[in-house]
Amino acid sequence: MAMHRRAIVQSCLSDFPWYSFPSCNMQASFKLGDFTLVDTRRRRIGMIVPASNTHAEPDCLLLAPPGVTIHTTRSGGYDVAVIPDSDEMRRFARQALDQHLQLLVDGRVELIVYACTSATLADGPEFDQAFCDEITSKSGLPAVTAAGALIEAIRDLGAKRVAFTSPYVPQLAAEAVDFIEQCGIDVVNQLGYDKALSSLEQNALTPLDAYQMGLKADHQQAELLVISCTDYRALEAVPALEQALGKPVITSNSALMYASLKRLEIDMIGVGAGGYLFTRRN
Repeated sequence: MAMHRRAIVQSCLSDFPWYSFPSCNMQASFKLGDFTLVDTRRRRIGMIVPASNTHAEPDCLLLAPPGVTIHTTRSGGYDVAVIPDSDEMRRFARQALDQHLQLLVDGRVELIVYACTSATLADGPEFDQAFCDEITSKSGLPAVTAAGALIEAIRDLGAKRVAFTSPYVPQLAAEAVDFIEQCGIDVVNQLGYDKALSSLEQNALTPLDAYQMGLKADHQQAELLVISCTDYRALEAVPALEQALGKPVITSNSALMYASLKRLEIDMIGVGAGGYLFTRRN
């Protein structure tokens, strides 16, 4: 559907010599008299974000190349002051999906990303894939989940053994580890916070918290470090962690944008905020 829509738009614009339609890796421009305006709003990613999550969007914008815009719809129905356990995450994944998809389709996005890692981690890889397929079936657009993107990023880096950290409650963290291991990847160490954190408390964690936890979670047998949760402000700690650990570090949001740009065949050159996952492709 996305490619068909793009073809229609390109056909319509061919009648207007003042507009140049780009290929995936070329910037479009408008001729405004003696001025040339570069079009920086030509590729659209749609995103479903939990209502209390305020870090997924800023992180993904840090990782968006020129010309890529991100358009979100927020999904609620949960108590932000309550500690989010596995059952809460399962309920969250299943509510109001059709409405969110229609809002994003109306926004003429090219891809839909589901920016809540734990919502599908809690039910395993088969559910995650089925959920992704359901999004595509209902929207007519390619889809990426944060959980599936983590696995894709790990595999693309060729890692077989990882260390894992997150702000999840122990049961949810254990299910996340099981998800990764069901995908054929060994988790050699897993570390979380001593206190069970509510959604708001997870959101309040800082890049320093993520950095310190990442240092503790690493293991000498791990080929890379995975930091899970799209509302965990960990992306900004990636460069410092990679320097300190001497290995790649992947966050939910870096994996989400990596997989999204890959689906849309958008060049990742110049995206340094995501660490080695992005810069290795330059």
